[in-house]
Amino acid sequence: MAENDTGQEPFVAEDERLQSFEERLQAAQRAEAIRSGKQRGQAKGYSQGQRVLAEMIGGPVGGGLIGWLLDLLFGTFPWLMLAMMFLGFAVAVRNVFRIAKERPE
Repeated sequence: MAENDTGQEPFVAEDERLQSFEERLQAAQRAEAIRSGKQRGQAKGYSQGQRVLAEMIGGPVGGGLIGWLLDLLFGTFPWLMLAMMFLGFAVAVRNVFRIAKERPE
């Protein structure tokens, strides 16, 4: 055997099983990219809309609930609930502005 010889035949065609395996691997990688959300496309805008909706509902509701619990604790009903609800709304609006600055890609 020569020093530069690898022991393999230089012009052997690819095995059909190897080609089939590569095709199945690529198909599985595409399916995984779609499943994990790496290929967003138009779904990004829909996702941003859902986040805006969640912020606008969750902020005031969460603030109101925390304020209501604090009102029960301190006996100041309804003032802390109203204050926390407005604070939750302000935080939600700030978060919506942050979401709006993101690129939809």
